[in-house]
Amino acid sequence: MKIEELIKEYGNFKDKKFKKYQNKFLDLVKNGQRPKVLFIACSDSRVNPALITNSDPGELFILRNIGNFVPPFSPDNDFHATAAGIEYAVHVLKVTDIIVCGHSHCGAIDNLYKDVNNSNLLHVKKWLELGKNAKEYVQNNIEATATKNEKLELTERISILFQMENLLTYPEVKELVESGNLFIRGWYYKIKTGELEYYCDTKQEFLPMI
Repeated sequence: MKIEELIKEYGNFKDKKFKKYQNKFLDLVKNGQRPKVLFIACSDSRVNPALITNSDPGELFILRNIGNFVPPFSPDNDFHATAAGIEYAVHVLKVTDIIVCGHSHCGAIDNLYKDVNNSNLLHVKKWLELGKNAKEYVQNNIEATATKNEKLELTERISILFQMENLLTYPEVKELVESGNLFIRGWYYKIKTGELEYYCDTKQEFLPMI
């Protein structure tokens, strides 16, 4: 969509869609936001958390970044934006659920298997290091006969699990999870079909949401 189209669609939003939610926005301004879910998603333009979950304004606190990665807790790390969002959602908004949502055809996962040496992508290269554990796990466990697509799909799912583990390095997140006041969930979204899977701790595999 070109910038001219974006401006035009803003006009449609202001004249039509905003009116549908006007009372909702007034309430959100008066009483503040009260989302119960932190949704960590990829920046990929094909993945829209509110669209996938049919959520209204104020219902999701959304963090998006390349690869839906979660940096481990470290006051001295370089990834303060995502870490700050997690802390705010848990401590201030007091969300009850955190969803880490990966997806198919993920460019970040694909690039884990490539050499990123472009001098204009220094931050991207550093950020992709957050996916190296998933890549290494898959390389050490996948069958030699697996296709490239099978390897990428497995890495996309395994990465979700590693990001969920990284969430538990945040002291308050770990404390709330252990007390049963916060739940961490892993979801996998298939772009081509619109299907959504969730990670089942009992069966230790991703299963259809519906």
